[in-house]
Order: sequence, then C-alpha cells, then structure tokens
Amino acid sequence: MANLSTRFFGLDLKSPVIAASSSMTGHAEQVIKLAEAGAGAIVLKSIFEEEIYLELQEELSQRSSLHADPEYLDYFDYVIKEENIKKYLKLISEVKARTNVPIVASINCVSSGEWVLFARKIEEAGADALELNMFVYPEVYKSGENDEQFYFDTITKVLQVVKIPVSIKISHYFTNLPGIVQKLSQTGISGITIFNRFYSPDIDIQSQTVVVSDVLSLPDDYILPLRWTGILSGILSCDLAATTGIHTSESALKFLLAGASAIQIASVLYIEGPLAITRMNNEIAHWMDQKGYTNLSDFRGLLSQTSSSTQAWGRVQFMKYFGEKAF
Repeated sequence: MANLSTRFFGLDLKSPVIAASSSMTGHAEQVIKLAEAGAGAIVLKSIFEEEIYLELQEELSQRSSLHADPEYLDYFDYVIKEENIKKYLKLISEVKARTNVPIVASINCVSSGEWVLFARKIEEAGADALELNMFVYPEVYKSGENDEQFYFDTITKVLQVVKIPVSIKISHYFTNLPGIVQKLSQTGISGITIFNRFYSPDIDIQSQTVVVSDVLSLPDDYILPLRWTGILSGILSCDLAATTGIHTSESALKFLLAGASAIQIASVLYIEGPLAITRMNNEIAHWMDQKGYTNLSDFRGLLSQTSSSTQAWGRVQFMKYFGEKAF
C-alpha cells in the first residue's frame, strides 16, 4: 500500500497535498473539513499587512478631522492591528484544538519592520509553523539589490523571534532566480514554495477600463512553477513545494517527479471543495501502486535537472518544432 508521507514546513506530513492559504482556510469549520479530507497540512488565510493599513486609511477617510492628531493616529493604527491579530490568533487556537493536522500560519509581508514581531504571537497561539508570503513589486526607481535584501532582512528578524519552523512563499520576479532562491534556502528557513499568485489586471476593450483577470488559477498555469521545480529542487538547502495551477493528481505527480516535497492547492478547492484533496490522495496512491512505488521518496526528484540527463528544463527555444519549418 502506497505511503504518502512527506516532509515540508520542517514537519512530518501524512500527505504531500497541502491546503494553501486562501479564504477556504480562513474559518474554523472550513479548516476542519479540509483536515478531514486528508490534507497533509493547512496554511491558514494570510493576514495581510497592507490590508490592515488599508483598513486604517478607510477609517481615517471617514474621520478627516483626525488627521491633525498624530497621537490619535498612532493609537488607532495600534487598535486596528490588535483587533485583526486577536481574530487571527483565536482562529489558530481553535483549529489546533479541533484537528490533528499541522496548522501553518501565514503572514503576507510588504515590509521587514516591527510587523514581523507578530510571528511570536503566532507561535504562542499554537501554530506548528509559519509561512511568510513575500513579494516586492518591481519598480523602476528601486534597485533589484534593495528588493532582494527585503527578503533576507525579514527572514532574519522572524527567525530571531520564533522557534517554530519558518518557510517562505515567493514569486518568480528575480533577475537570477536560481541564485537568489539558493541563497534564501541557506538562511535557516525550512521550506520554499514557488510561486505565489497575485491579483492580475486585464483590459476590457469595450468599456476601455482596467478590470480583474481570472481570480482562480487555470489547469495550465502549473507549467511555470513546474519548470523551476525541476531546476531548483536539486540545488537548495531546504525542502521545495510548488503551487498555482495544480488541479489534478497528474499535475501533482509531475511536481513530485520534478523534485517537490509537497504541493499547495487552492483554486481546485473552490471548484470541487475539500474532497479534491481526498481525490488527489487516492489517485496519487493508485498511480504509485501501479508503478510499484511504496514511498514518495522512491520517485521524488527522479526527473529533476540534477537527477536526470535531460536538458529540457533549461531550454528556452522551440528548436525541434519550429526551427526548420516555414509558414
């Protein structure tokens, strides 16, 4: 019988299928259903630093007369943070008391300042691990070096205040992705997940306005993180997981063959509900039985760039298909 156990977040997991941070993991009853469906771990809905600041600004816009009172603004900022933090810590405590699945808290960081001290409260509330959902938007007036330093500064500060394992979720917006991810893996973190999914704008040509593109990932969106899983999995000093576009057990297995220790899913949970996890677990186990594999380690990384002779992970041109054809 296939054994689906793996290790990620610095934790032993019974399955490589992890419920990623989303509104599906923001309420206790939903988290319990995901645990019952067989999730290897559950990443709670991120608490967003910028979301709290936006809440502050919205409140202040209704109280314009307060702008001249800096002391009150500081106090109000503190109150909003504290209320959001209390709700989040209550969620952690409640789901830890009602499940036996690893619960991972998530902070969406836009700065490396005092906000990361919230990590200590997360640990005290009982979270098994912490995921830092990190992204710096590239801008023309900012240097790549300064943007990259944000990641190292934040990780350093968080690791100084907690003892639970810390992992990060990152984007692909780096000049030298393999180089920076390898360096990040050497900071003492327990895992790296590639790649976080962002709000993406689109254009409506009829109304000529900027609109929201698809919120949920599409089944083909896994291609980009799959390539980088194959390239990165053999060169990192910590475990690697992947996310975005993983809707089927077939795509999940591709990531495991490329070297991922786990996969994180969200969009498919909105489409199918928690039973998507059960289905994927059963189908992965069935495939393993068919292939004669007992453990994930029997085939994990079998097709990574460092474990196989293929050069396909690094190829960027369609030489075979279009090199000699004329249209």
